[in-house]
Amino acid sequence: MTKKWIFAILILIAAIIAALLFSARPTSTKSNASINLTGSGSTFAIPLLDACKAGYTAASGNTYTYTGGGSGAGRTASDKGINDFNFSDTPHTATTRLATVIHVPVIAAPIAVMYKLDLAQPLKLSAPTIAGIFGGTITKWNDPAIAGDNAGVSLPAKTIQVIYRSDASGTTGNFTNFLHGMAPNVWTNVGSNDFKSAFYGNLDSVVNLGRVVGAAGSSGVTALAGNTPDSITYAEKSYAKAAGLSIADIKNAAGNFQAPDASGTSAFLGAATVNANGYLTLNYTTTIANAYPLGIVSYALVDTKSKNATAIKSFLNFILDSKCPSTNPSLEYATITGPLLSLDMTQIAKIG
Repeated sequence: MTKKWIFAILILIAAIIAALLFSARPTSTKSNASINLTGSGSTFAIPLLDACKAGYTAASGNTYTYTGGGSGAGRTASDKGINDFNFSDTPHTATTRLATVIHVPVIAAPIAVMYKLDLAQPLKLSAPTIAGIFGGTITKWNDPAIAGDNAGVSLPAKTIQVIYRSDASGTTGNFTNFLHGMAPNVWTNVGSNDFKSAFYGNLDSVVNLGRVVGAAGSSGVTALAGNTPDSITYAEKSYAKAAGLSIADIKNAAGNFQAPDASGTSAFLGAATVNANGYLTLNYTTTIANAYPLGIVSYALVDTKSKNATAIKSFLNFILDSKCPSTNPSLEYATITGPLLSLDMTQIAKIG
């Protein structure tokens, strides 16, 4: 064999070895081809998902688009197989839910009771008082029930303007579950995602006409409340500042008035029980000192057979990572830990 052929063979062997080494090297955690995930549903989830977009893209190379629309819209989209994930603030237990769709409770934060009233200090409200206000039996800001929660505070003799969610909303479901759970003798109806269905009185009575009104979405109710003096509404805490609304401290079962913050939300959710489907049963009677009894979770509804399973799993894991809720601490989203985090990991493992 000539030197020319030997040289050629050596070059070929070197090329083969180089190719094998290249193919064996560790691959990046980022996808070679960027995937744009889509989602819809809960407006409760919007501020957190907006805050975490850039971080998720930097970590994964993927992007996501989330259109909101309310928990009802999220459940409907899930039923129709639309989007890679949809969010609902209450469990999707309807028979229309696809058999391969699971719940992953990955977002936690407080619902706040917000008001447009000129007071020097935060308003304090117990569950029976809130139930009376939203049920229409307490109509003046200086009502004895409100005064009893706020000893020594000068309250105006003004009519309370109540604003509720008019669309199918998990926020409403959680809010009315809280009212029935903590003040069953006042709010006698069980909770519902539809405020009118949960309302225990007559929404169309003369005393409520024009005084108790609805608006769509968390942004809708807070914007309307922000432009309505003497009003009160409920929404995620993160919507209050932009609307110029104050936030009430709520009395928990331990007898303490607690502000809606991340630590109080975590304490309350930590007392919940969780079943194998990923549903939480909230414990409104927990006597944990700093529990905030209007802490809720939002469930990601995900089809385990999705073609984008790997990207969806990376998205859910990023949302659960403490770096996501801490991106904007002022939003007061809580980092999920403990048994609930373990459940989330089990649920995420089912995808794909």
